[in-house]
Amino acid sequence: MSEREPEADGGIVAELARMSEQERAEHFAEVAEVVAPEREIAVEVGQTLLEVRDVTVRFGGLVALDSVSFTIRRGEILGLIGPNGAGKTTCFNAMTGVYRPTSGQVLMEDRPLARASRHKITQVGIARTFQNIRLFAEMTALENVVVGADARHRTSVLGSLLRLPRHQREEREAVERAMALLEFVGIADRAADKAKNLPYGYQRRLEIARALATEPKLLCLDEPAAGFNPAEKEELMGLIRRIRADGYTVLLIEHDMRLVMGVTDRIVVLEFGRKIAEGLPAEIREDPAVIAAYLGADDDDVA
Repeated sequence: MSEREPEADGGIVAELARMSEQERAEHFAEVAEVVAPEREIAVEVGQTLLEVRDVTVRFGGLVALDSVSFTIRRGEILGLIGPNGAGKTTCFNAMTGVYRPTSGQVLMEDRPLARASRHKITQVGIARTFQNIRLFAEMTALENVVVGADARHRTSVLGSLLRLPRHQREEREAVERAMALLEFVGIADRAADKAKNLPYGYQRRLEIARALATEPKLLCLDEPAAGFNPAEKEELMGLIRRIRADGYTVLLIEHDMRLVMGVTDRIVVLEFGRKIAEGLPAEIREDPAVIAAYLGADDDDVA
């Protein structure tokens, strides 16, 4: 950090705006850190981190998910795929508290999430991005990520209002971590720019940085490559691999089969709300049920 510590993220944004390119580069180097925090995770690498157990979701007479079961192991990248209308996003929403299962359970570290609120689900260690980008358009990139870091703050409302030392320390640490995350996803040079002024691909990266700021045990990415060109998809694959290498577990929903096959360790396939296949990418590529589900797509798209 610079010698003058900013009192809030707004202060550092103003400070960044005044910096030269070289000064910014030096500043980013100073705040660089290991992005993955030292989280307490009850399971070892390779063991089940999250379990979807016989989950059914009904909307009136429509069965959107029908007794779907699978596990996500700590340290892996799991792909959740299927044709349009297969139930992928419904499953995602059931896992992250947007929908409540009609029956069945979602368990995190062998503990049922039951009727946990979305805020509670974030606290237990599940973070997500959205198919349609949801950023605070008028906030800067840095401020958007600091909002994510707030999920881990322990200062009371009164402590925040009185700006007690603990609140000031948490605020400073949130800014430093947000800067590190922006550097990690490759957009630190745009920290002081409003989210609405960032290129589309940078907005996608910003949303990932904000999700990582909540210190998740499981990062859920919903169609992160939507709208990307081939070069941007390659860069995204590299970023997802770096996220896993930094100690995170990743669930990926994605239509682009080349990306899914190139970055995941295992794949679960849904069709019409039911699980039709699960296995390694090479196994899924050759599975007759999966080939039939994607009938009509070019061979290159499923190769």
